[in-house]
Amino acid sequence: MKKAEEIVTPDSGNGDETNRVAKVAGAEAFDPYDPANLRLDQSYLRDGGVKKLLTAIPVRKPNKQEFIRTHPHPDYRLSGVAIIELREDRETYLVDPQYAQELDPTSFHTCNIYLTINRQQVVSLWPVKLPGPDGRISGWHTSGVECAEKAMKHWIRVVANMNLCAYEIHLAENVLAEPEWPDKPFRELLEIGFKGRLIQGQEHPVIMRLRGAI
Repeated sequence: MKKAEEIVTPDSGNGDETNRVAKVAGAEAFDPYDPANLRLDQSYLRDGGVKKLLTAIPVRKPNKQEFIRTHPHPDYRLSGVAIIELREDRETYLVDPQYAQELDPTSFHTCNIYLTINRQQVVSLWPVKLPGPDGRISGWHTSGVECAEKAMKHWIRVVANMNLCAYEIHLAENVLAEPEWPDKPFRELLEIGFKGRLIQGQEHPVIMRLRGAI
């Protein structure tokens, strides 16, 4: 139990009552080991205590072991964009459409970009390639788009079948919880994912590298 507290009262002007001390009894001290004082607040458990900052977004296709969803809203996908892949560096670059018109069509890929999330809440950007300048459509092109569209409503795994030359869809057996998408506009997510990897002219190091200038 907490000892009686001494409280100094203001001078009432009555002589003996000046700086009179009053005793307040019955106040209990805070017990840090009381079970009621040790439980975390439910809002902390629900929200994780702090808001995680989204500072990095990988640009890649899903691996065959993860279940993924794609964002169903059309504002969170981009159709018909140009990308350049550096396979040795495992990096993907976004090409400004005005500059892409100056390039040989065979030097870049045309794709759709989908916002993707896995069960570990890792957000990524998935470039799904479209037919090249020759117009030839392969099983990779059609099945890739089908996978991305299927994942808008279902948790799926995307598995490449080399014999079929296409991707196969593996649905989750159970009904899984809906994903929690980041509360950011797609433009901001694109900037995070392609930060420092937007090609806008021939002086970009990637273009110079492909030309053999560096």
